[in-house]
Amino acid sequence: MDTIILMIELTGVLSFAASGAITGLRKNMDLFGVCILGLTTAVGGGVIRDVILGNTPPATFQDPIYAAVALATSLVLFLPKVRRLLTHNQPLYDLTMLLMDSLGLGIFTVIGIQIAYTRVENPTVFLLVFVGVVTGVGGGVLRDMMAGDTPYIFVKHVYASASLAGAVACVLLWEPELELYAMGAGAFTVIFIRCLSAHYHWNLPRAHD
Repeated sequence: MDTIILMIELTGVLSFAASGAITGLRKNMDLFGVCILGLTTAVGGGVIRDVILGNTPPATFQDPIYAAVALATSLVLFLPKVRRLLTHNQPLYDLTMLLMDSLGLGIFTVIGIQIAYTRVENPTVFLLVFVGVVTGVGGGVLRDMMAGDTPYIFVKHVYASASLAGAVACVLLWEPELELYAMGAGAFTVIFIRCLSAHYHWNLPRAHD
């Protein structure tokens, strides 16, 4: 079980690191900037989660594998051929960003809930959902702020709302010994809503509407 959870986490780390690094490439950052943005996006939400749960030092600083995967992903994306492919092909850039960001969002939302269950005795639904959403969107918010953009969750398609829906689904389906099914359903909900919202250009009402 622990091995499966670790593999799910690392998949999320890779996905969010990719979205951070790709943002750095779009901003014409140097190698250091791309790596830092990839690393921050990948582990930022988890650090915030661990601080909320009192799990210190955060898991990122206890096991270097998370940072290593994030940095390796960022380095691969900075390779000249990969960099040119992404930065000179807007449709590919948009699709890659959507898929990586949605996958990372879904995975980290349910991972946050799983860790909250293991760290807190008798957690409330509010705590579980809140921690799940913060874990999911935290890295992306840090990425956008560091890149000089308005955080994605406030201006782009349905984003935090998708994380919220997936977190609620995961918590409602959670049963002892069936955690992976609940996590899978929650992550799928997030990814499905994100992809639909991007395809159909769904957005929440805005102040100027």
